[in-house]
Amino acid sequence: MPDYLSVTSLTKYLKLKFDRDPYLERVYLTGQVSNFRKRPSHQYFSLKDEKAVIQATMWAGVYKKLGFELEEGMKINVIGRVQLYEPSGSYSIVIEKAEPDGIGALALQFEQLKKKLAEAGYFDDRHKQPLPQFAKKIGVITSPSGAVIRDIITTVSRRFPGVEILLFPTKVQGEGSAQEVAANIAAANQRGDLDLLIVGRGGGSIEDLWAFNEEIVVQAIFESRLPVISSVGHETDTTLADFVADRRAATPTAAAELATPVTKVDIVAWIAERQSRAYQALQRTISYRQERLDKLRSSVIFRQPERLYDGYVQKLDRLTTSMVTRLESQLSGAKQAQALLNQRLWAVDLKAKIGHYQERLAVQERLLKSNMTSQYDSKVSRFEKAQDALLSLDTSRIIKRGYAMVQKNDKVVASTKDIEKGDKISVLMRDGRLEVEVNDVRQENI
Repeated sequence: MPDYLSVTSLTKYLKLKFDRDPYLERVYLTGQVSNFRKRPSHQYFSLKDEKAVIQATMWAGVYKKLGFELEEGMKINVIGRVQLYEPSGSYSIVIEKAEPDGIGALALQFEQLKKKLAEAGYFDDRHKQPLPQFAKKIGVITSPSGAVIRDIITTVSRRFPGVEILLFPTKVQGEGSAQEVAANIAAANQRGDLDLLIVGRGGGSIEDLWAFNEEIVVQAIFESRLPVISSVGHETDTTLADFVADRRAATPTAAAELATPVTKVDIVAWIAERQSRAYQALQRTISYRQERLDKLRSSVIFRQPERLYDGYVQKLDRLTTSMVTRLESQLSGAKQAQALLNQRLWAVDLKAKIGHYQERLAVQERLLKSNMTSQYDSKVSRFEKAQDALLSLDTSRIIKRGYAMVQKNDKVVASTKDIEKGDKISVLMRDGRLEVEVNDVRQENI
């Protein structure tokens, strides 16, 4: 009987072969990306050519350092190891390094990031700031030992002496350079004495200039409050910093010329021109004023000044005459009205009216006195009746008529129900008081 192997045993044997095979330990493979869907951490996809497909795995750490984005259909060159996955019995390549086929990784990363930032509007002209015409203090972000800063200082000093240049010593190449460039741009914007920023470095390869293609640097330039001139590399070199900056200069000298668009010679000439124009304008004004003064001096008004007020004197006379006439007319009307009122007043017999009102007053007084007497008598009668009624209720008068009043504890007893056998009571009589002890209480229905 032949010996049968289990699936697990066979798979383990094949995995051991895969792991020990030196040709599978480091494989250089080229293929087209297929079935790619970006995942949060590890990436799983396929590599294929015209006749075969192999599964591919890229761990999160490798993918993070890739430098470009994988895309469906992209042809790439990879280095990795082939392994067998026991649970499914499938084999795959674990990618340790990858780069685009036919184009450098940095070049691809440059194009991908440029497209992303352009779509986000970072390079739009509407975000570009105008450069100041007269910058008093210019910030320069570059290496302190390069030729960039020397060229800028020389050009600015020649074109416009007196402009202050502030250097931000910056690492412009290698690891950490992008972060340092971005940090110094932010630091320059926190100051309040700068008018303009120049960001630059000398020429080099795409690797040398790569710090100025990093998204962190593009973001810092885009957010800069200060206008930024980018001068990175030579004239043929182009970085993303050039696209986002407010202006791009091919060389440091060109950047310094952009920062000082007006030279000291231009200023002196401009001042001389303005001075000449102001002098000519003043001369024209003086001549015009002199001519007007001469005309005023020769005017008839100055030779016969009374003409200025003749018309006003005549107008005053007319107004005075008109006012007197109106006042006389009003006074005459008032006198006529007064005479009419006097006639109406004399026509009224005041004595007869006064006598009539006096008679009415006397009648009213008599009626008032009569009503008061009647009211008084009525009130007195009601009072006497009320007094008699109150006196009839006086207990002392009742007792004087021969009746007696019983009290218990200084309170009047009105019913036998309020007295019990043995109670001590007082009996008030007309001529004295009896203190009595009750021996018997009998109640009768009345």
